[in-house]
Amino acid sequence: MTMASPVTFTDLPFPLFRRGKVRDVYDIGAYLLFVTSDRVSAFDHILPTPIPQKGIILNTISEFWFKKTDAIIRNHLLTATITDFPTELLPYSDLLKGRSMVVIKTRPIDVECVVRQYLAGSAWAEYQTSGSVCGISLPSGLQMGERLPEPIFTPAIKNHTGHDENIPFSKMIELLGEPTAMAMKTASIALFQYASDWVAPKGLILADTKFEFGWLNNTLLLIDEALTPDSSRYWEKSTYIAGQTPPSFDKQIVRNYLLSVWKEPDPVPALPDVIVQTVTQKYLEGYTKITGNDNLP
Repeated sequence: MTMASPVTFTDLPFPLFRRGKVRDVYDIGAYLLFVTSDRVSAFDHILPTPIPQKGIILNTISEFWFKKTDAIIRNHLLTATITDFPTELLPYSDLLKGRSMVVIKTRPIDVECVVRQYLAGSAWAEYQTSGSVCGISLPSGLQMGERLPEPIFTPAIKNHTGHDENIPFSKMIELLGEPTAMAMKTASIALFQYASDWVAPKGLILADTKFEFGWLNNTLLLIDEALTPDSSRYWEKSTYIAGQTPPSFDKQIVRNYLLSVWKEPDPVPALPDVIVQTVTQKYLEGYTKITGNDNLP
């Protein structure tokens, strides 16, 4: 497999709609162009060191899931095939190939839809304090990483600090109205269950994931990314033990490294080659297990 040069920044001659931590989004008239860079973020900081091929892996996994789940709910993907892109994008094919998609414009809904089957991350921290997650009471005595009796829906919003804040479903209903909130919850759980059932025979556990939605006129669409290692926790079934958090196919290695060497407000340090290589390999391994494909576009 040929290792592509990392892409940390794009500057295309189209109006920049938004530059996120990982994706650069351009307004190309009737549609948006999503370009997934190789930038990596941790603890709300973009690191100076990119992860080669990360953008291609994330973009291709999203494309895979958008196509697999289109029967559950329509999504915003128009195409990720470079030869089908609008003609004005074709001069930039070398940059865009594999790491971009043309999507339908929607009105994004500012509530993230998180579905959890296992007790990890912020849910574990909240459970330790209150015995519940987003107002959902859970059995006592659960361990970190333990499987829950059934998937739970734990929406979140951005608070004034920019961090995600878990909210009860009743608050989501208050913000969006019951019909919209129920439609998003139902779609999220159906998507999660489908993906969980898909990866289980491949030796993976889908511990949790987040979805985002938007309106196209009066139609609810799945938007943003779908079931990538950056928006989901995938664990190896073979290494799963309740009470321990198994390695995941994402940037947790980066977080662990930073925790060992860095403290704010110091500048975020560069990643050593061994960390970059290890993280790249984990993303590639996750891509192969999820999609069944060894080759990147």
